[in-house]
Amino acid sequence: MTSKTRVVVIGAGLAGARLARRLGELGTPALLVGEEEHRPYNRVLLAEVLAGRYGPEVITLPAPAELVRARVTGLDRAAREVRCADGTVIAYDTLVLATGSNPVLPPLRGLFATGPPDAPEHGLPEGVHAFRTLDDCLGLSKAVRPGMRAVVIGGGLLGVSAARALAVRGAQVVLAQQAERLMERQLDPAASKLVRRHLGDLGVEVHTECRVRDVRCAGGAVRSVELADGYALDADLVVLACGVRPRVGLAQAAGLVVRKGVVVDDELRTSDPHVHAIGDCAQHDGTLYGLAAPALEQADVLAGLLAGDAGARYTGTRSLTRLTLTGHAGPSGPFDLAAFGEPDPRPGDDVIQLADATRGTYRKVVVRDDRLVGGVLVGELGTVGALARAWEGAEPLPAPGAPLLHLLTNDGGS
Repeated sequence: MTSKTRVVVIGAGLAGARLARRLGELGTPALLVGEEEHRPYNRVLLAEVLAGRYGPEVITLPAPAELVRARVTGLDRAAREVRCADGTVIAYDTLVLATGSNPVLPPLRGLFATGPPDAPEHGLPEGVHAFRTLDDCLGLSKAVRPGMRAVVIGGGLLGVSAARALAVRGAQVVLAQQAERLMERQLDPAASKLVRRHLGDLGVEVHTECRVRDVRCAGGAVRSVELADGYALDADLVVLACGVRPRVGLAQAAGLVVRKGVVVDDELRTSDPHVHAIGDCAQHDGTLYGLAAPALEQADVLAGLLAGDAGARYTGTRSLTRLTLTGHAGPSGPFDLAAFGEPDPRPGDDVIQLADATRGTYRKVVVRDDRLVGGVLVGELGTVGALARAWEGAEPLPAPGAPLLHLLTNDGGS
C-alpha cells in the first residue's frame, strides 16, 4: 500500500497531535502516524488516571482528520518515504519527527526476564512496570490493590507523581531516590523537603541517597528490591521512574545529525531540509527540554512555518514546571508546586523567601542584576502568574526589595 501526503508527522503524542491539529486549522492537512492503539492523549495527566481521578477518556486529545496507527520501522530520505512494520509505505514532501522519548530502564540485576532493555518487548518481570504510556498506566491501575507493597524507583517529577497516585489508591509505597533530595532538578532543598513531608503524610516512605542494586523475582514475578547497602524492600509492585531518553533511532538510522537528540535549527529543521523534529526527541541550540510547554510551542511555530509563515522561528522556551498532586483527598489534601529558571542562587544573587511551616507553604525568588532569574513556590500558587510574567519578560525590576516582596504575596495577582 502506498499513499501520498504532503506533510507526514511521526508520533501522536502532545507535540505531534498539536502540530497535526494546528496544520489542519491553517488549511495544510497532515497525516499523523502513531504506534499506540489509543487515541492521542495528554501524557502529563497519566498520574491522575493512575490515582483514579480521571478515566482514560478524559485525557484524550482532539484527533486530526488523518490518523494512521502503525509502527514506523525506517525512513528512506532519498525516496522521501516512511516504511511501516505492516508493509505500508507513506510518501512525503515534508516529514516531521515527533517520536518523543522512552523511559530509562536501569540495568539492574534480575530486571529483564526475557530480553535486553532496548528490545521492543523488553520482558519485564511480572509486577515491574515502566510509567510512560497509557498502556503502562492502565497496567498499573489494574495491578494495584489496597495494602499492596509498591516500590517506586526514581524521585523526580514522574516518580513523585507515581508514588502519590499509588498511595492514594491504598498501596504501601516506598520511594527510592538515588539523589540527595526529591525533584533535585527543579526544586531547592527547602521545597524538596515539603514534597517529602507531603508524601510522608500520605504514608509514603522515602529513601534518598540510596542506589537500587537488584530486583529479585520468584516464579517470574517481583518479590523484593535490594539496595546497594544490602537492605531489601519487599515488593509486590515496582514502578520504574528513572527518567526518559529521546527516541532517536529512526533519525540515526536515516543518517540525520543526532547528538543527545535530533539536532534542529530555529526553523526546527534537521540536517535534511525536508525533515523537521519537535518535542522530546528534538535538540535545539544544545537543549533537550523533555517538557510539555516547549513541545507545544515548537508545534505551533512549525505549524506556522509549514502553513506559509516564512518569518516564524523557534528561539527556545522559558518553561515553568508545575505539578499538582491531587486525586482523592488525602491527609494533607492537594499539593501544588511550581518552579522556573534557576532556583539555586549564585554568589551575589539576591534571594527573597517566605515560608509558613504550619501551612506547608514556601515561596522563593532569585534576583540577579535586578532581573528575576528563578523561583520556586510550594503550596499556595496565587502569585505564580505574576512571577512567571516577570521572569519570562526578562526585564529589569522596578527596584529591589519591596516590589519582589509584593510579588510573593497573594496581592501580586495571578
